[in-house]
Amino acid sequence: MKSYEKIEIYDNDLITSMSKSFKTIIENLGEDVNREGLQKTPERTAKAMQYLTHGYDLNPLEILKSALFTEDHQQMIIVKDIEIYSMCEHHMLPFFGKAHVAYIPNGKIVGLSKIPRIVDAFARRMQVQERLTDEIKNCIQEALSPLGVAVVIEAQHMCMQMRGIQKQNSFTTTSSFTGAFERDKTRKEFISLISNKLS
Repeated sequence: MKSYEKIEIYDNDLITSMSKSFKTIIENLGEDVNREGLQKTPERTAKAMQYLTHGYDLNPLEILKSALFTEDHQQMIIVKDIEIYSMCEHHMLPFFGKAHVAYIPNGKIVGLSKIPRIVDAFARRMQVQERLTDEIKNCIQEALSPLGVAVVIEAQHMCMQMRGIQKQNSFTTTSSFTGAFERDKTRKEFISLISNKLS
């Protein structure tokens, strides 16, 4: 039986450069980077930051185009409760929550797993929630040319909860719609479906 081996791939030059910067930051905070608990922290932090922003190395449009299929279905397709983890570009603190994505096909559908993949590709960057919402919508619109796209994101922001106003139970909701979802009836159906738990 093989022992567990975690395989991670990093840009070593980038990790070295970032580690030096994080070491300086820790020292500027008044800590001793040579004490046991902090000796490897600059490198660990550099690796964490590279992972948390790996979306820059992904092409969301190509992810969608890699799994397009011709299909005559013209009813709403929803992937909801997609977990998102992103990094606020204003304070470099996390925000996290759920994305709900829908589209109405116009001759093409996409493999369902690709939608969470593009959500992650855009989220794993320095972001604001408003732009993240639009980027997901625009990518699906460009790749599939559907009859409409809807994206709603609900998230908690550590920059509001850990610092600043410090409101622990606040959520931010953003939405973006194209085509058929700009009609009140279709939009209400989408909102109803993502709000209700189907048995």
